[in-house]
Amino acid sequence: MSEKRFDEELKIVDAAKKGDAKAQKLIYERYAPVMMSVCWRYVGDKETAKDMLQDGFIKLFLKLDMYAGTGAFAGWVRRVFVTTCLEYLRQKSALKLSNPIDDVGYNIPQPEVSVIEKMSADELMDLIADMPENFRTVFNLYVIEGYTHAEIAELIGITEVNSRTLFLRARKYLQNAIELIQENEKRNSQSGT
Repeated sequence: MSEKRFDEELKIVDAAKKGDAKAQKLIYERYAPVMMSVCWRYVGDKETAKDMLQDGFIKLFLKLDMYAGTGAFAGWVRRVFVTTCLEYLRQKSALKLSNPIDDVGYNIPQPEVSVIEKMSADELMDLIADMPENFRTVFNLYVIEGYTHAEIAELIGITEVNSRTLFLRARKYLQNAIELIQENEKRNSQSGT
């Protein structure tokens, strides 16, 4: 981000901190589409994601004074929304594991690149959204948000080993889903449809 744009964003944030409705609206309009995608990735359905979007913006504006103006505002906004979604999932107890997961290693083959290349971002997001919540949450935090397994464990209250295992299981889930798509494509091409 250019220094000029960073300074402009800081002015908008400062105005929003003082309760300026226009500045708050600008922040909402700038970040709502991206944060809706973030929320949807974590909760898995669009209606709940809309609720998380609303809750996230409420928290964002209530905690706006906590943004010190150092670092990217977009990163700070994302963290507020990820935390909002994780709190929702934690309250829902979707992330609690009834028994510890052993550190199981999976030999996961890589899918054919051609299938993934043919998939749209929405199709891939649908596959991720269909994952069990605990798989989806760890997958999003690790792959999309870039957290380490130690950070994920601390964020959602599980062990680092559980985080790694849930990630491996999420990858296996995606692998199986992609293999199913491959099989269907082969069947369709063989039958001439």
